[in-house]
Amino acid sequence: MSNIKAKIHYIYHSGFALETQNSFLIFDYYKHPSLDEGLKTEDILTPENLRSKKKVFVFSSHSHGDHFNPQILNWEQYNDNTEYILSSDIEISNLKPNYTIISESEEKLIKDIYVKAYGSTDLGISFLVKVDGLTIFHAGDLNWWHWKEDSLEERTLAEKSFKENIEILKSQVSNIDIAFFPVDSRLEEFYYIGGEYFLKALHPKLFIPMHFGDDFSVTKTFAEKFKLPNTTCVEINHGFQEILF
Repeated sequence: MSNIKAKIHYIYHSGFALETQNSFLIFDYYKHPSLDEGLKTEDILTPENLRSKKKVFVFSSHSHGDHFNPQILNWEQYNDNTEYILSSDIEISNLKPNYTIISESEEKLIKDIYVKAYGSTDLGISFLVKVDGLTIFHAGDLNWWHWKEDSLEERTLAEKSFKENIEILKSQVSNIDIAFFPVDSRLEEFYYIGGEYFLKALHPKLFIPMHFGDDFSVTKTFAEKFKLPNTTCVEINHGFQEILF
């Protein structure tokens, strides 16, 4: 991969695949994107592609349908070297040796990668992953969920919970190379406040927006709003978009 440390592929919503020197990581797969026929994009989740990888690690941050699709449990048939790292709220009837169930504050060493579960402001967990010299953070549903229809008390509690989670992360993590974090236009004018707080607290080298469904425009608006000297904020335009780190 020469000077490229990671190839990142946006899938859909909060779903990403990330290829490092020795590993292939998939986060929060929900569904395949609808592809523009005019775009030359590669489906990186085909059986053939999964089969070609040395080691596959599949993560699900919680059981919500837009973050966990049981279909992922079939992927191990394509590659015997597939590990699943699943939040403890996901109900699995048949646990296997290659399934790691993890709860907030737990840390695991799974083959060659380090995983620690941090909190969420919704269901489940967020992931900190160290692999091949990279530190990666996937927020899951950790965000400052400022819904205008909520009561003042609910909004105050949401802010407090979010900031407490970020302070815990900040106190334990000094460097994040790649961060996947919600930028959700359903929050209307408050779409950016969680991302802004995260950027100022953690200073990731690469900030990749997620949890925006089909509203790609919000990623451009966010990237234009936050042009920072030490962080690159990515604009996402289509499914299976490749991002290099």
